[in-house]
Amino acid sequence: MVGHVTTKNINLSILNNILIKSENGNIELISTNLEVGVTCQLRGKIESDGQFTVDSKLITEYVNLLNGNEKVKLEEKDGELRLECGRYKTKIKGEPAKEFPLIPVIPKDAYFSCQIDDLRRALNGVIFAVSTNENRVELTGVLLSFLKDKLSLAATDSYRLAESEISVINKGKKDGVKVIVPAKTVQELLRILNSLDLSALESEADIKIYITENQILFTVDSIDLISRLINGHYPDYKQIIPAQSQTEILVERGELTRAVKASALFSKTGINDVTLKFSKNKITVSAFSGASGESQVEIEANITGGDNEITINYRYLIDGLNNISGDLVRMGILNSNTPCLLKAEKDGNYLYIIMPIRQ
Repeated sequence: MVGHVTTKNINLSILNNILIKSENGNIELISTNLEVGVTCQLRGKIESDGQFTVDSKLITEYVNLLNGNEKVKLEEKDGELRLECGRYKTKIKGEPAKEFPLIPVIPKDAYFSCQIDDLRRALNGVIFAVSTNENRVELTGVLLSFLKDKLSLAATDSYRLAESEISVINKGKKDGVKVIVPAKTVQELLRILNSLDLSALESEADIKIYITENQILFTVDSIDLISRLINGHYPDYKQIIPAQSQTEILVERGELTRAVKASALFSKTGINDVTLKFSKNKITVSAFSGASGESQVEIEANITGGDNEITINYRYLIDGLNNISGDLVRMGILNSNTPCLLKAEKDGNYLYIIMPIRQ
């Protein structure tokens, strides 16, 4: 749980290490890369309090080879961590804990809470749309907007936008809180949530979210993940969500995905363009490349409104289709120069927008 955060740092070698700490009856494993910190509590018997750090990769790989059903005994002595488990005995050289960076402490009073599965699904539905361009740092994170009993998550790279909404419980936090969480933090949180055995947790187990001015803390089971927030003003993305459409389409998601992938083989390199034409209950998906040839696929769809067409980046379209739940997808288009809107047929809590490629 904690080993993944550690980073190879030449200037501060202790960041390669995991801190093992025992005090006040608790055993904690802690790691940090100065932007994200992860703490995991373990049950066990403590002979004496103390703390020590050892190389993350080394201890993780070694412990993974031990018998999971046997007890592990840990002892720090003479600058080494001595580890015994059954017939296995090892000594791992480490560094004193005094050099290890302090993990910020966030008061655990007021918080938001939500279902673990809801948050995991929502984060997966938006993280891929985050920008990788450091020139607009506010777009390199996911926007979390808390309003009453709803949490809205949004990500955009200016070419496409994904938004997901889930239910939350507000335990004393001020309403209307908005924060930008770095993409790397979201990826680390998803990794932790994906590795949790939800069936082993209590039936009412949820995830708690604590927020200060520049830090966010996610607490689930015995794990805390703390991260800095991105300072910046997130654009008012609601303005680009189309309020109306000239053409409404209901189409089978798998059929459309296959048609797009087939035509995408003939899209122009670097542009990734495919054209979708909508007319009389059919969609024609096409692409043309002077270098490789052309493709045209017709699929059936339920179309209302006038004929229409749009040219979009096929990779962005497939990303959206992969994250929409259910077999049917709804599309809405005003014209070839305005964004294309995608939604699930029944799930009104997720939407995806793609900007057109202007001809």
